[in-house]
Amino acid sequence: MRFFDAELRWALGFVLPYRGKLAVVLLLSLAGTVVALALPYLTKLLVDEALLGRNLQALAAVVGLSLLLTILNFFINYSSGLRYTAVSAAVLFDMRLALYRHLQRLSPRFYARTPLGEIVSRINNDIGEIQRVVSETALSWLGHVLFLAGAVAVMVTLDARLFLVGLVFLPFSLLALTRYRQRLEGSIQELRARSAEIGSFLIETLQAGRLIVSANAQEREATRFRDRNDAFVSALMRMQKLRYLSGGLPGLLVAGGTALVFLYGGARVISGETSLGTFVAFMAYQMRLIGPIQGLMGLYANVATVRVSLGRVHEVLRTPVEVRERRDAVRLERARGELALEHVRFTFGRGSAVLDGVNLRIAPGERVAILGLSGSGKSTVADLLVRHLDPDSGRILLDGIDLRDVRLADLRRQVVIVDQEPFLFHASLGENIRYSAPAAPDSEVLRAAEDAGLEELLANLPEGLATIVGERGRTLSVGERQRVALARALLTRPAVLVLDEPTAALDPVSEARAIRGYERSLDGVTTIMITHSFELARKADRAVVLHDGRIVADGPADELSDRAGGFRRLFASPAPDGSPPPSPILRVP
Repeated sequence: MRFFDAELRWALGFVLPYRGKLAVVLLLSLAGTVVALALPYLTKLLVDEALLGRNLQALAAVVGLSLLLTILNFFINYSSGLRYTAVSAAVLFDMRLALYRHLQRLSPRFYARTPLGEIVSRINNDIGEIQRVVSETALSWLGHVLFLAGAVAVMVTLDARLFLVGLVFLPFSLLALTRYRQRLEGSIQELRARSAEIGSFLIETLQAGRLIVSANAQEREATRFRDRNDAFVSALMRMQKLRYLSGGLPGLLVAGGTALVFLYGGARVISGETSLGTFVAFMAYQMRLIGPIQGLMGLYANVATVRVSLGRVHEVLRTPVEVRERRDAVRLERARGELALEHVRFTFGRGSAVLDGVNLRIAPGERVAILGLSGSGKSTVADLLVRHLDPDSGRILLDGIDLRDVRLADLRRQVVIVDQEPFLFHASLGENIRYSAPAAPDSEVLRAAEDAGLEELLANLPEGLATIVGERGRTLSVGERQRVALARALLTRPAVLVLDEPTAALDPVSEARAIRGYERSLDGVTTIMITHSFELARKADRAVVLHDGRIVADGPADELSDRAGGFRRLFASPAPDGSPPPSPILRVP
C-alpha cells in the first residue's frame, strides 16, 4: 500500500516520542470497547430473563448494570479523548515546527521560485488538515476497529448463520469504496492546489494594493479573484461528490445487509430456531455496527486527505538545504573584521556567472564601497558574506577562516546586513531595534538609535521607543526604516557591517543626513557599502566596481572618477536614444 512510504515513515517519527502516552490512550480505548460491547448483550438478558421470565429482580439488576456501564463508558471516553487530543496536538506542533525550521534554512533561491501563498498553504492548511484528521478521526478509527472485532466475535457466538447473512452486501461495499478511492485522492490534490492559488493571489494583491488602486485595476483584480474562487469551488464540489460516494454508497449497501438480517432473523424467531432475546441482542449489535462500518469506509476520504497533505509537506522537506553548518565548525567569539574573497564564483543556475573569479581583500575597520550596474553581483556578495548562499567555487575568509568552517550563529553575529528594504515587525520601535539582541537594556537601545541618527524621530514620538511602527513599519518613512535597521545592526556590535543600498530611497537632504550618521556610527567597524550613490562611495576608503561578475576597478573613489574611461559612467545619464551608458571597464594598478 503506497501510503506506507517515506511520508508515513516521516510522520511516524514524530509519533514515537509519545508512545508512552499513546499506550495509555490505547488501554483506555480497550477498556471503553469492552464496556461498549457489554451493553448490547444486556438486551438479551433483559428480554429472556427479565421480561419473558417476568422477573422483577432481574429487570432491576439489568437496568442498574446498564446505567452503571453507561456512566463508566462516558468517563473512559472522556479521559481517553482528552489525553489523545493533547498528544495529537503536541505531535502536530512538532511536525509544523520541523517544517518551519526547514523553511528557515532554505536559501533565497527557494523563495525566489516558490510563491509565498504556496508556502503558507503547506505550513498552515496542510499541517492543519493533518491535525484535524488525526485529532478527529484516528481515535474514533481505533474505537471502531476494536468494537467491530469484539462485536463480530459476540455475533458469531450468538448466531453464526445470521451473521453470515449480514455479510451478503459487504463485497459490493468494498467494490464501491475501491472504485472511488483513486479519483478522490486526485480531486483532493487539485483542491489543495486551487486553495494555494487563492492564498498566493491574496498575498500578492494585498501587498500591491497601492499599485492596483493607482492603476484603476480594482475590478480587474476582483474578476481574477472570482475566477480563482470559481475554480476552487468547482474542485471542492468534485471532491465532496466523490467523498460522499466513497463513504455513503458503501454504507447504504451495509444497511441493505441489515434489512436482510431483520427478515431472516425474524423468521428464525417465529419458527422457534432462536430466542427473542438472542435476536434482539444480535440486532442491537447489528445496528451499532452500521456507524463504525460507515465510519471506516468513509475513513478513506480522510486518509486520502492526509496522504495529499503529507505529500505536499514532504515535498518542501525534500528541498535540499544548500547552506549547512559543519559538525566541527569553529567558534568565533569576536572577529577583527578582516575579509578576503578568493576566486569566488557563483551562479543562480541560469547559465552565466553572477560572480566570476572575484578576488578582494578588506582590512579590519576599512570602509569599502561596492558599485556596479544592476545585476552585476553586488547584493550576491552580501548574501555570501552571511552564508545565505555559498560560492560554487572559491572561498570567503573572515580573519583567515573559511566562512564554511565557522558556526553559523557566530558568523551572523559578527557579520550583519542592513538590507535595502529592511523588514520591521508590527511591534514597538524598541522591540524592532533589539530584535537581534532581545536582552539589551534600554540604555544600549537608545545609544544604538542615536548612533543611527534617530534622535529627531524619538524626540517627536510621545511614546518614544514604545511607539508601534505598524505592519512592516508603514508608519515610518523609508529613511526612518533604514535607520531603525541600522540601529538594530549596531546594537549587536558587529565586526563587519554590510549596507545594501542604504540611501537608495532617500532624497539628497536625507542622504546627506544618513551619510553623516554612518560616519559617526561606523568608526572601527569593517563596512561594506553596496551603493549606486557616488557621494556615499566618496566616504569610503576605497571603491570597488563590479561588472559582468568581475572586479574592473579598485581604488579611492575620487581617484577612480578622475581617470579617463570613466568611473562616473556608472552615474551617467542614458544616451539620447535611450541606450544605457557604456560599461565602466577601468583597471587600476
